[in-house]
Amino acid sequence: MKSRAHHTDSSSIKSISSEDVSTQQHYHGNMCCSAEAKNPAFKRGRQLQQMQMIILPFIPILALIVQTSYEMIEIVSYRMEVTEIENQVTMATDLGKVVTRLQQERSDVAFYIYTNGITLRRNLNDTFFETDLALDNMSSWPDISIRTIQPNNGEVTWLNMSEFRETLQEFRANISTEDSTVPQILRWYTTANAALLEHLTNQIKDANKSGVWRFLLSFKNLLRSIESLDISSVYGINYYGRGYLKPDSYIKYVQHDILGRDLLNGSLHFVPSLKVIYRNITLTMRSYGNITQWSKTIQKNLRREGNVADARSYYESMAYYIDELRKLQRALRSIIRNEVQKVLQSADNMETFGIAILVVVLIVSPIIIILVRNAAATIQLYAINLAHKAKELKREKRKSDSLLFQMLPPTVATQLKQAQTVPAEYYSAVTIFFSDIVGFTEIAAECTPLEVVSFLNAIYRMFDERIECYDVYKIETIGDSYMVASGLPVKNGGSFYFIMASVSSAGRFAIR
Repeated sequence: MKSRAHHTDSSSIKSISSEDVSTQQHYHGNMCCSAEAKNPAFKRGRQLQQMQMIILPFIPILALIVQTSYEMIEIVSYRMEVTEIENQVTMATDLGKVVTRLQQERSDVAFYIYTNGITLRRNLNDTFFETDLALDNMSSWPDISIRTIQPNNGEVTWLNMSEFRETLQEFRANISTEDSTVPQILRWYTTANAALLEHLTNQIKDANKSGVWRFLLSFKNLLRSIESLDISSVYGINYYGRGYLKPDSYIKYVQHDILGRDLLNGSLHFVPSLKVIYRNITLTMRSYGNITQWSKTIQKNLRREGNVADARSYYESMAYYIDELRKLQRALRSIIRNEVQKVLQSADNMETFGIAILVVVLIVSPIIIILVRNAAATIQLYAINLAHKAKELKREKRKSDSLLFQMLPPTVATQLKQAQTVPAEYYSAVTIFFSDIVGFTEIAAECTPLEVVSFLNAIYRMFDERIECYDVYKIETIGDSYMVASGLPVKNGGSFYFIMASVSSAGRFAIR
């Protein structure tokens, strides 16, 4: 009886306090470490959760920093490319002026040879001076390779500025109407210009991210167009001055004339705004129609008498036309500069915007991390307080459970804690025990209240210790009355007893 009653009470209590079971499991083996790592009530758990909450916003911040840094690198690279284009345009402008002066010098020298020295030498000196001035204005001189013009010699010679000028001066000193021929003149100037243009076209990139490539390509085509037309004009002067072109000269004239016009059309196609300027040139130029007619006459290459006047007219018209094309070239250079300045301004704005974003991200990032850290600390503090409250609640719950199990039978208390109803039940056989203290009224009258309480407490504590040995349940204790029952609420037999006992002041029982 004793063991069964004790087992029933203990099992009932354990079935209710599930929190205690889980709490005990947290402190066994690896589960204890796992609980500490996840529970913010522990120091380790707080550190781990704080680290997680800081890393979580830091990941997108780091990604934004990396992305912004990558964009900044792209912007800086883009700006360097645009700056390089600006330097290329500056170099092309200076180099283009030299090429222009060499082209004019070639035409003047060729006309001087064709007309047997009719053109005054002073004009050639002026032309030479303008070429030298263009060379002096060069900020830097590129390393160019010029093939030597001696017959049967294809050697490549690299010339710097001083070597080029020495070679040019030597060539000028050897010009004479008797010893010099037009092919020699053409070969030297054409070789020099070709080397300069080759360097220029290699330095200027056709494709870049700035969108200026169309203007650069048009600029290169226009330079080569002027070079080809200028070469064809030299052959034209030869035709009108000598009256006939040899087959080789005729083929070269046709090639350069067609190539020059095609390059010009391509240049106008890449920059449509140049078409308006070119149309105005053709409308305002009086001899433009004559140039077209002269070109058709030369293409027929019919033998005729050489005429210096016709050669001069053709020379002046072509020189004027090529000068107008050079104005078109200067307008294109101005357009390129404006476009480059716009692109540079755009690159500066992009760089400023990128730096601003990067600075904002770098400033805001620690603020966000500090705010997240403070929020995590606040949450952890709240979790600690909540854990303390939970512990206090558990203690109070254990107290209430203990009091409830003292006031009610374990089975009834269990049903009430599980939110179940306790229906009325009929018991056919129970044993009820009543006890009473004989003369309690006289004893209470003679003793002080504290002595009465101590006396009752001593007796009933002894009763409570004794009934734990049997399958009985204390029903009530009122004054000197003590009531226990057996067979309810857990049925344990079919007998029925009703026992009454009296307890004397001497501690003797009287059972009736």
